[in-house]
Amino acid sequence: MTASPTASEAAHRPTALWGVSLASLGVFLVSWALCWVNAYVVNDDLPNACGDLRRQSFPPEVACASADGTLTGANPGWIEALFFASPVVFVLLTSMMLAFATVRRK
Repeated sequence: MTASPTASEAAHRPTALWGVSLASLGVFLVSWALCWVNAYVVNDDLPNACGDLRRQSFPPEVACASADGTLTGANPGWIEALFFASPVVFVLLTSMMLAFATVRRK
């Protein structure tokens, strides 16, 4: 059997920050999948019914612009906010954790 880590060993393992980092990566992948499904599954027939079709590749989006300026089929703003914010959180936390690990090894 393995012994449970002592308090000093547990302090050297910042698992909560790694968890948040990996969770933000998961949020990015889920938001990318939602954008892709919205663009290529839900709005599959939109190019056939639209005169002014707008395509965007990152994040995936297919939208129809009408004469009054409204967009049909666009991704919701909260999904795009998650799409762009979650990789920033992932990169920041991962780089911070790697820096902590480097400093602790010295």
